[in-house]
Amino acid sequence: MYKIEINGNVYKSDKVKNLLEYLRDDLDLKASKNGCREGACGTCMVLVDGKAIKACILKTDKLEGKKITTLEGLSQRERDVFAYAFTEAGAVQCGFCIPGMVMSATALFLKTLSPTKVEIKKALIGNICRCTGYVKIEQAIELAAEILRTDRVIPKRECKGMVGTNAHRIDGPAKAVGEGVYAEDIRIDGMYYGGAVRSEYPRARVISIDVSEAEAMEGVLKVLTAADVPGLNNIGHLSFISDWDALIPVGEITRYRGDAVALVTAKDKETLEAAKKAVKVKYEELTPILTVEEAKKEDAPKIHEKGNLLFHQTLNRGNVEKAIAESKHTITHVYKTPATEHAYLEPESATALPTEDGVQLYTSSQSIYDEQREVSRLLGLEPSQVRVTSTLVGGGFGGKEDMTVQHHAGLIAYVLQVPVQVTLSRQESIYVSTKRHAMEIEMTTACDENGILTAMKATILSDTGAYSSLGGPVLQRACTHASGPYNYHNIEVDGKAYYTNNSPGGAFRGFGVTQSVFATESNINKLAELVGISAWEIRYRNAIRPGQILPNGQIADKGTGLVETLEAVKDEFDKNKYVGLSCAFKNAGIGVGLPDIGKCRLTVIDGKVHLRTSAACIGQGVGTVNLQILCQTTGIDPKNIIIETPDTHITPNSGTTTASRQTVFTGEAVRVAAFELKKALKGKTLKEINGYDHIGEYSGVTDKIGIDKENPKSHIAYGYATQLVVLDENGKVEKVVAAHDVGKAINPKSVEGQIEGGVVMGLGYALTEVMSFENGMPQVKFGTLGLLRATQIPEIKSIIVEKNTEELAYGAKGVGEIVVIPTAPAVQGAYYKFDGEFRTELPLKKTAYKK
Repeated sequence: MYKIEINGNVYKSDKVKNLLEYLRDDLDLKASKNGCREGACGTCMVLVDGKAIKACILKTDKLEGKKITTLEGLSQRERDVFAYAFTEAGAVQCGFCIPGMVMSATALFLKTLSPTKVEIKKALIGNICRCTGYVKIEQAIELAAEILRTDRVIPKRECKGMVGTNAHRIDGPAKAVGEGVYAEDIRIDGMYYGGAVRSEYPRARVISIDVSEAEAMEGVLKVLTAADVPGLNNIGHLSFISDWDALIPVGEITRYRGDAVALVTAKDKETLEAAKKAVKVKYEELTPILTVEEAKKEDAPKIHEKGNLLFHQTLNRGNVEKAIAESKHTITHVYKTPATEHAYLEPESATALPTEDGVQLYTSSQSIYDEQREVSRLLGLEPSQVRVTSTLVGGGFGGKEDMTVQHHAGLIAYVLQVPVQVTLSRQESIYVSTKRHAMEIEMTTACDENGILTAMKATILSDTGAYSSLGGPVLQRACTHASGPYNYHNIEVDGKAYYTNNSPGGAFRGFGVTQSVFATESNINKLAELVGISAWEIRYRNAIRPGQILPNGQIADKGTGLVETLEAVKDEFDKNKYVGLSCAFKNAGIGVGLPDIGKCRLTVIDGKVHLRTSAACIGQGVGTVNLQILCQTTGIDPKNIIIETPDTHITPNSGTTTASRQTVFTGEAVRVAAFELKKALKGKTLKEINGYDHIGEYSGVTDKIGIDKENPKSHIAYGYATQLVVLDENGKVEKVVAAHDVGKAINPKSVEGQIEGGVVMGLGYALTEVMSFENGMPQVKFGTLGLLRATQIPEIKSIIVEKNTEELAYGAKGVGEIVVIPTAPAVQGAYYKFDGEFRTELPLKKTAYKK
């Protein structure tokens, strides 16, 4: 028996437990988050005798005589200050890392309430943030220190919620002090824990599954296999390519190491892990296909029945061969970009419980309606029998579009009629989840003697891994954006995505454009050198301008602001020696002729407007954006607006949070619905129209790829950007200037946060992040992914360009994805200036970051 003091209370126990589990499971103290369980991420930070230490690396029996403080144990004054400071600074995005940041800041404040910027960075060295780029977190800590140091009253901030103002994030305070509920925070009486037995091989035939030993264990409820699936076993994010087996049946062949073979359900987590090891699976190991070159061979085994070629995209405009032949300068290079991990701070988790005729799911994902569709398919139910409610989402970046745990939780709850929670460990998440597609790109770019671009020809090969996920659309977007945001009209692109036995490639912030723009922009740097002009000048001469025609044939609208982003960085370009530059454009909305609809339901209940959409907030702040659009349109006080949680039984289908679409599509749906509400309010109060209920909708109409039309409209809108990277004399990134044409910044501080976070993610992609594989298995842990920490972040200057005056969503364009796209080629250009070596592979080698 030992005693442990936590938040001033003394607890006695004879159990030896991991402190993080003890806090969360035994004491219900959930501000400490389970991010990695390997001492790398800092989401579980607590104070031990005033020192910030990660709870996941501590054992309870070793803490006798120590004083432990969690975020719940801070004074109300401290919690209020942190809630205000982090919200005021715009430091809260997905929020999953923030409680850990607060505890690290608290430890710093015990030493000094006048910390320097360097001291703040060092205090955060044990904490990782994937959303914010750390900039605004550091500003929040400075602000909190100043308020506590001067003992001043926390300012009362009145906000009308108008478009263009820095309205506070609606979920900021709760996230900052650990009160926000994420998927693994859900607790239900009588809840079981579920988990999957995974394949031992990337490619093997399942000969038999023996569950007898596992089911005989005390505390094990049942082990399910594919034979227990009541509906269709194969699911998939795209309904017309449902090629991902929920469980691999006996007699069938596994496709990657993350494949689930059986599902164990147990009374507690310890029993679950023991029972998973007790399931005996007999395999016939088969030779895996681990490269695109192997997958392409005519005699290669078929990973799927239709063959190893998932998707083939061609784009042709003008006469490419003639244009290249007549051009003064041509450059051809082969570029390679790696698979990378999303590394959202919150591992995947879902809780399911049986209902009278189906299941209720509580999940953390990017679309509750996608989950409803796929889970109902698996269970053989009507979609209406599967209710999905979203918790807070601890980051996504595209990685939470595919099913990982939701379908397994739903299956267990429905078949066994018990509530269950399924959560991936961080290592399991790395093994199971989708990655950024690895691509090989051969690109030829040509220009005339003045540096005017004339033609581009590219061949793109994509490793889509074991399942389709969004491999087709990702490749398509890599192809459609490979020309860059420039004014020339001879392009030829041939793209192919192949199945392999590697981890599946899926949606990832930038959606294929991060890969192809690296090739495009790097080639342009070479052309500038041949012409004898600067990297800035060649881009300025070719930059698409309003009324001109993009290489895909779409006419650039009057809100096109690429030139303005170039002009915004010109002074920085001219005054620095080792400087790289890159431009990019990225679509807002799915486009290319596919249905794309945003919806918003406004309901008046007891004098309050309930704003209802299913748009998932994965950190970008879509709920706050919607509130601002509603306030701008109606003039209603934000105090009279309630933003509801996405729920398939209450909120209309607003589409997936993907393709930088929610601000434009659901934002416009809010605007449409708000105008109707404004009409209903004419001469009346909210209480007088109690019961009002109306759905607004916006549908973006675009043209299919390959349509016989001179100037097709591929996408509703495009954002444009120029990013500039400066190296110091030692080859370290000293400064990044990021100028982004966002149309209209609904919430400027949130836009800055998106830019800063995207830049840091782009720097990681360029310099430090890589996943090595061995026999199809990722050979990394969370702590070895190469994620940048606060001490490694350079100065980041965000420049917001607002030019668009369209009524659509008050002129806003999506900004979530484009912010990560130009960074890597800008870094490449800076290193080319630094040492004259032209690098064609990411992450860049022979740098101050990677040898």
